[in-house]
Amino acid sequence: MKLRTSQGKLKIEHSIVDGVRDILEKLVERDEIRSVIPGVIRPVRDARGPVKIHITVPVTNGWKAIALASGARQELFISTALDKKALEGLLRAAGAVLE
Repeated sequence: MKLRTSQGKLKIEHSIVDGVRDILEKLVERDEIRSVIPGVIRPVRDARGPVKIHITVPVTNGWKAIALASGARQELFISTALDKKALEGLLRAAGAVLE
């Protein structure tokens, strides 16, 4: 299956939760970010207010994160060589609230 792309770094296979796309587009403008792949969306009760992102675990080529917004949670796979603190700084600069 061929992935559709936006700006070459944001891989879009399916929907992105409302509000998260703007933050991801700002994030991929940075040279330190190789790519961002949004994953599974699931409904949750406590995802209200501004977009919240929680970096969870390292993966082979970067970090896995969870975005909470608009009554849903979405997995994000962020490909980067940055450490967790540096990535959190970039997410804050892009407009996300960190948990």
